[in-house]
Amino acid sequence: MARFDTYSVLMSVYSREKPQYLRQAIDSMFSQTICTDDFVLVCDGPLTDELDAVVEEAGKRCAPGYFRALRLERNQGLGNALNAGMNICRNELIARMDSDDISCADRCERQLRAFAGNPDLDIVSGTVEEFRETEQLVTGRRALPAAHEAICRFSRKRNPFNHPAVMFKKSAVEAAGGYDESYHLFEDYYLWIRMLRNGCRGENLQETLLYMRISEEMYERRGGASYGEDMKRFHRWMRDVKWASAGDYITGVIPHALICRLPNHVRRAAYTYLHR
Repeated sequence: MARFDTYSVLMSVYSREKPQYLRQAIDSMFSQTICTDDFVLVCDGPLTDELDAVVEEAGKRCAPGYFRALRLERNQGLGNALNAGMNICRNELIARMDSDDISCADRCERQLRAFAGNPDLDIVSGTVEEFRETEQLVTGRRALPAAHEAICRFSRKRNPFNHPAVMFKKSAVEAAGGYDESYHLFEDYYLWIRMLRNGCRGENLQETLLYMRISEEMYERRGGASYGEDMKRFHRWMRDVKWASAGDYITGVIPHALICRLPNHVRRAAYTYLHR
């Protein structure tokens, strides 16, 4: 029987992250109106001395056993790191958190309330606001369909959940096979579709739950031939398993393929426009 009054936090960090961003991300989860009793930070390969200092500092700020750093010997990629961390999470509900974003103080309370109000839910995410320098200067907003049926329709063309703001049931993710890096940079989208196909139910809260840091590197990762090929392979898979129709495939792939081939500064402008 799932408990809806407690949750684990699952975060992954690797050597190229900035210590000040990691500290802000951890602080935002320590400052929740309903605090976690199980914070799992996966160190995906060796970290810098500066990042290690932030990790050690975090461990001293809470009761023994509340904050645990899982150190992997080598970098294994986000999906594999999250699977390793999820394996040791002690609670059924898990709040995902990226190492450079900032959660709103009542984020987890709102999500716990959603699960308590509808125990059939397996995934709850919400709106995120994008920023560059400071969360007071928002550059974009990602609001997604709220109700389960609309989420399923939306998912045939676009990612239906904001991954950095997700809270999910551990058992439902494990039943779907966990994270899988078969499609580079689409490991979360791939997981959501497998969960939805398994009969999992989702909801997107329309309130802002998280401030998502945007960088030039993010726009670079969303471009180029490799990303474009993985994107097309993923949409073909959705079509082949009959989650998406041939029409969904065409209208989902073509706009993304065009954006992939744009120069980085133009792609950035396109995403900024779409998220306004």
